[in-house]
This record gives sequence, structure tokens and C-alpha cells, in this order.
Amino acid sequence: MGGLATALRLAKTGYEVQLIEKNKQAGGRLNQLKKDGFTFDTGPSFFSMSYEFKEFAKDCNIDLPFKYVELDPLYSVNFSDSPKTFHLYKDIKKLSEQFKDIEPDFEQKMVKYLKKSGSLFHDTVDLVIKNNFDSVFSYLITLMRVNPKHLDVLLLSFWKQVKRSFSSKEAQQIVSLVAFFLGRTPFDTMAVYTLLSYTEFKHDGYFNVEGGMYKIVEGILTELKKENVKITYDTEIVEFVNKNKKLDHFIDQKGIQWTADIFLVNADAAVFRGKVFKREKYSIPKMDKMNWTMGYLTIYLGIKCKLPQVNHHNYYLGSNFEEYGTNVSQNPDSLQKPYYYVNVVSKLNTDCAPEGCESLFFVCPVPNLLFKPSWEDKDQIVNSIIADFSKRIDKDISPEIISKTIYTPLDWESQINLHRGSGLGLSHSMLQIGAFRPANFDEKYKNVFYVGASTIPGAGLPMAIISSKLSYQRIVKYSKSL
Repeated sequence: MGGLATALRLAKTGYEVQLIEKNKQAGGRLNQLKKDGFTFDTGPSFFSMSYEFKEFAKDCNIDLPFKYVELDPLYSVNFSDSPKTFHLYKDIKKLSEQFKDIEPDFEQKMVKYLKKSGSLFHDTVDLVIKNNFDSVFSYLITLMRVNPKHLDVLLLSFWKQVKRSFSSKEAQQIVSLVAFFLGRTPFDTMAVYTLLSYTEFKHDGYFNVEGGMYKIVEGILTELKKENVKITYDTEIVEFVNKNKKLDHFIDQKGIQWTADIFLVNADAAVFRGKVFKREKYSIPKMDKMNWTMGYLTIYLGIKCKLPQVNHHNYYLGSNFEEYGTNVSQNPDSLQKPYYYVNVVSKLNTDCAPEGCESLFFVCPVPNLLFKPSWEDKDQIVNSIIADFSKRIDKDISPEIISKTIYTPLDWESQINLHRGSGLGLSHSMLQIGAFRPANFDEKYKNVFYVGASTIPGAGLPMAIISSKLSYQRIVKYSKSL
């Protein structure tokens, strides 16, 4: 997403752009699987911060190349020890009604919590998130400009901040779920990211793309084609040649040379520096010591029946949230009681499944390959998830399955070159955000730049769009210096 967006920004400004893609189709994690008559989104299944996409289209002087609809409820949450399903409505009164028996003052608490998250968002997004930093010093100077009233959240985890705001376990767990979107858990994510709650419920919400999320990629590809941007697929960069402190050309797996005046890397900014540029700081042993996001076990099922009782976006939680959340990143045994997300892709996108059928997309957070290197037990784990889901919805879907595809962290590692199969790249810990994250400009070659999840500002589709603008600004500034 970051590479495609930056390519279009550059092409629209008059740059001659060429794209080199490792895989057979564009999109990276934002991709699509077509199989047995079914269509699945393989990665993101909804997006937030729609205004960033609108701003991107405006910057490129185009109409937004895809259509989307707002989700309401945002998603539904089911607990294994309760028959009740919670629906997360943006209407706080409607949301609060569901908590009247377990947390009667939920509405008052939620309003107060969102006011704090909103203040965090507005005091940091333009200053810290949507900004380039030339050094750690300039980043720290910028941080000093953030309202000091937010200092307390720097010392707390997401979970502790939420626990300060709500008393019932249901409210605490439901409000904390958004932390998983960053590839970690509420227990090891900084409280500053409670600002995401504001983006969920107040600022913008979540959106479904008509026809599936891959329409975003297809839309941008259509615009790139109009600008005569050539894309070469099935091509992986493995070597390079530099001259006079600049990169002269890359070399792919077939020995073909790719020469340019300026290079933008959308591969993982840390992995590429280690794997291709052979930087000691990004050697495998040193990267293993960094903080990475969890792995993801993703399951794509085509079933020959409809599921009217299941909503579009659903979370299925167990009864041991704190124990599970504390251990899931590193302890494979926690998978015996998996927590998972289910997206019924065909619920709002009927073309994604044959008539009378459903396309289901399961995501289960799991340890990355550093903590669980073997996935010989994947079928056992997947079967346990399918069995649990069947029990929750009171419908055994096992005999209805006519298409099944499973991706483990091993697949994500090989497909996208993700370190140890970490689903969203580097985590967002204190020393891995802002200028402490791998920079979007190369430390050695002045004509090389980076975009994507493991550089600034971080993981997620809106962040990729913001990252594209920051990289574009770097490239334009460099071009003017030539």
C-alpha cells in the first residue's frame, strides 16, 4: 500500500516511476485470494481514518478510486462464558444500553474515556505521527511540545489505562481489543495508543470497501496505468551496487539490474536493510532482540450455506482474557484456548461467494516464529477454532466447507519477507516509534528511501497512506537538491 500510494504521488508530480514487485500481484498484506469460486481479502478487512484516503486522492488530483460504506456496529464481541453478544455501536447511548446490568454508569465512563483519548489524538497526530524527523534529537524536541498532561500515559499499558476507566471485565476487554490491531496485546501496548478508541467511536469509525478490500489496490493500479507506470512482478531484489555514496542499481534473483536516480523501498524497512544491504545493525541476531509484532494464523473458508446469525465483523473471546493476552505473544500453549476474529466477507460483498454460500476469513493472533518455529500442528489448531466457532453460532460448519486455505507465520514470512513471520513488522514500543523506528531515509545511500509498516509512522492502512506522504516529501526535497 505504501509503495503504490507513493508511486502514484510521484507519477502525478511528473516523476518517471517503475515498480518492482516480489509477488505475482500487488498489494503486499492488503491482498486477495481467489479460489474455488470464492474471493477472500487476505489481510486487512476494514479500515479507519477515511479522511487520509480522501486527502491522498486530493493530493493526486483524482477521485477516490474505490467506494466504501461505514460500519455500524463497528464489530460484535462474543464471550465463551456468556450467551450475550455485544455490538459496538458508535452511538454511545445505544452502546451503553448493553452494559446497563454489568456497568450501569458505562455511558458516563465512556464519554470521559473518549474525551481523554480524543485529547491524546489531537495533541499528537499532526505533531508526532504526520511528521518527518531528521534525527532523534529533533524527535525529542517535538515530543516536548506535546501537552504535558499526557505524561501519565507514557508510564502505563493500554490495559491499565482502560482498567482505570471501567470496572466490569466485559467493558475492559471490549475496549481493549483495538490494541490487537497494532499487532500486540493490551498488556504490552503503551497507553498512548488508547487514542485509537477515539478513532473508532468518535472521530471517524470503520469502513468496509464495496467489493472487498482489494478494490483499494485495484483502484490505485488503475490510476497508475493511466500514468504509464510499469509494474514488473515475480521479481525479488537480492543484491545491489553503489557508487559515490549513492545506490547505482539493484540486482534481482535472475541477475537483472534495475537502475534509477532514486529508489524507494517498500519491503520491510528493517528486514531489507539486513537482508539486502547486509547492515550489521539489522543482522538476524540483532533483529531477534528487537520487539516484533505477533504472528497471525489466518484461515480462509468457503462454505456451502449461509450464516444469517453471524455479523460482518466478529470477535470471539474466551474466559481467561488476562492470562491469554499476557501469554499469547510468546507461549504456544495458549493456543489451546484461542481467541479469534471472523469476517464474513460475503455478508456485504455478495460477489465474493457463489449463491447460497459464504466466504469466511478467520484471524487468530499467535506467537511469531521466534517463539513458535514449527507449525506442524496447524491443522489441529485450525480444527479447534472451527469447532469453537461452530459451537458459538450453534451451527456445525465442518461438513459445509468446500474451500480451505491456511496461512501460518511461516507463509507470511516467505510471502512478504516478514521477520520471523511477525504480522505487522516492528512493534510500537517506546524505543521503536518516531525517530527510534528505522528511518524513511537510508543512513548510507542518500538516494534511497523507505515506506511502509516498519518505518514511520507505523502499521495499518491509514499509516501506510501517511507514510507515503512522508516518503514523497523526502524524495521531492532530495530531488530539489540535485
